[in-house]
Amino acid sequence: MALLVNEKIQEKTINDGLTGKVAIVTGGSRGIGSTIAKMLAKNGVEVVINYNSSKDAAESVIDEIEQFGGKGMAVQADVSNLQEAQSLVEKTKNHFGKIDILINNAGITRDRTLKKLSKDDWDEVINVNLNSVYHTTSSVIQTMIEQQFGRIINISSFIGQGGGFGQTNYAAAKAGLLGFTKSLALETAKDGITVNAVCPGYIETEMVQAIPEKVREQLIAKVPMQRLGTTSEIADAVLFLAKNSYITGQSINVNGGIYM
Repeated sequence: MALLVNEKIQEKTINDGLTGKVAIVTGGSRGIGSTIAKMLAKNGVEVVINYNSSKDAAESVIDEIEQFGGKGMAVQADVSNLQEAQSLVEKTKNHFGKIDILINNAGITRDRTLKKLSKDDWDEVINVNLNSVYHTTSSVIQTMIEQQFGRIINISSFIGQGGGFGQTNYAAAKAGLLGFTKSLALETAKDGITVNAVCPGYIETEMVQAIPEKVREQLIAKVPMQRLGTTSEIADAVLFLAKNSYITGQSINVNGGIYM
């Protein structure tokens, strides 16, 4: 009888949807972040889109979410700054009453070989791509512990796993995210919080489309599946992790086979 009760509890936990959950998506105004935000909203999540400077783009995503009946708001914050990240979380809790899901997606590139890499190029990428994750996550973790529920999903990169020419700063930050993910997963597993990472390969975003066509073709030629990934394919992986309650400390590679 006890086993049957436990099975019913487990089934309920596994089948619980995301309706009514509240998520923050950093860097959510465009590219991968905007697709993640819309995917979550279509699954009943109330979404806060964080942006730094792209106000019009962020509000456009919110308009699209509201058009299909979702709920969301856009909040400006430079998450590389601790105080602004804390303010983002407070505004979210004040508006929606809680925070259940954190998608750490904000990121930039400043690609140069190390001999040409300035201290500013190094600091800016580390601050936006790695330090921001500490800022946002440290701001939500106590709330998640108290409510005994949380989903933290960090958008890393295959570059953090295999390296990239001219990307020591970016690779260091994205590799740091993987260590952060595993360590925090160990700390919070007992609190109903899962912490995972998604590692995209080359994805069809504005950033990639801006690369000269010849160079882009060379990148695609390195991918075993011979194409760029889509932002929806990344969002699918994020949605899967947001729904699952028994996966933690893991990295899901969505990369067309470029890193195995």
